[in-house]
Amino acid sequence: MALPLPPGLTPAEIAFMCEMELVTVIPRQRLEGLDLLGGPTPPLNPPYRADLPLWLALLLKRQRRANISPPPWLNPQSLEAILRVETELSNQAFSPPAPLPPSIDPLLPNPAPPFVPSATYDAPADALPYHWLELGEILLEAASDDFETPDQVRRLLRDLREIRMEKLRKGAEVLDAGGGVKMNGVGAMEVGEGRAFITGVIDGLRKIGASKEQAKREREAEERENGFVGTAPEDEDEMEL
Repeated sequence: MALPLPPGLTPAEIAFMCEMELVTVIPRQRLEGLDLLGGPTPPLNPPYRADLPLWLALLLKRQRRANISPPPWLNPQSLEAILRVETELSNQAFSPPAPLPPSIDPLLPNPAPPFVPSATYDAPADALPYHWLELGEILLEAASDDFETPDQVRRLLRDLREIRMEKLRKGAEVLDAGGGVKMNGVGAMEVGEGRAFITGVIDGLRKIGASKEQAKREREAEERENGFVGTAPEDEDEMEL
């Protein structure tokens, strides 16, 4: 008997979807374009940059046919600036996300959705895209030699991850007071990792509320059986007299 699948996407599934992101490569040899389901890819002509889906860029990187150009937001200076913003904001606020890309004309020879240009060479340097965490880890693992200071980038990504996950945990505390958790700017992997914690808190609060309501109903039913429906304050004064 197969075990039930957990709700939501697993980290491996989120990383798989991240491979639809566009990254910029610097080709080492000339290659023709490909006709993919999401649209045609541009031909590769060294030393000109080209934007390709992450999965294709990783394949060319492993074959030593291209280098991957890290997006501007993976620059140490950009990560430090984003980290300062995260530190200065309140406990429940995240740094603003990257703006949505403009619609792509299907008649142009560029990849169309679901390939999103959020990690290309000209991506915003002051905002994290939706797949920032998994994309950074994938690039650092497969193309660390394309970074000037990979160890510093790893440290900054780890610091960003810790401070943002702490905000998610603190945001879940307001659920007990009937509040909500602000998810603006939260990345895909952060949603996947925080889902179990947040849903666990919600389920726990739901069970506590249900048990309180059941106890209240049982108490009221017992009072009705005993003929006790409650005593008003004026009745108490008459009994004292």
